[in-house]
Amino acid sequence: MATPTTDAGHAAATSAPGMPQLNIDHFPNQIFWLAVTLVVIYLILSRVALPRIGGILSERAGTITNDIAAAEDLKAKAIAAEQAYEKALANARAEAGRIAAATKAEIQAELAKAIAQADETIAAKTAESEKTIAEIRAGAAAAVEAVAKDTAAALVSALGGKDDAATVEAAVDARIKG
Repeated sequence: MATPTTDAGHAAATSAPGMPQLNIDHFPNQIFWLAVTLVVIYLILSRVALPRIGGILSERAGTITNDIAAAEDLKAKAIAAEQAYEKALANARAEAGRIAAATKAEIQAELAKAIAQADETIAAKTAESEKTIAEIRAGAAAAVEAVAKDTAAALVSALGGKDDAATVEAAVDARIKG
């Protein structure tokens, strides 16, 4: 027993061709529109999108190439600056060594001059001291001689002799001379 709703549903199912995309009757129409769509997409991509993408890629490649060239230039400049720095440092060290040697020689010259001056001062004071010592010795010898003459004269008179000044002086002089 078939019901009218079941018959209507069954009739609709048998009369309906299924999914329109899979219906063979619509394939030529779908293939035509597929071809048209692919041609339009191809034209849009080849005329508009791909040239823009190609331009952007070539611009990026140019930028990268320019950046690499600039980096190489900067690297060469950095190497040159480092070499200049090393050279300046070596020159500064050489100049410092030269200045140190010149200062050392100057100090040595001043030291030699000061030593010579001190030696002169010491020699002058030594000569003056020797002169003073010689004067003191001469004065002491004269004083000893005078004391010896006075003592000899006093001894001669104390012993009861005659204190002849010329004889006492001759005896003292003979004894001092040795």
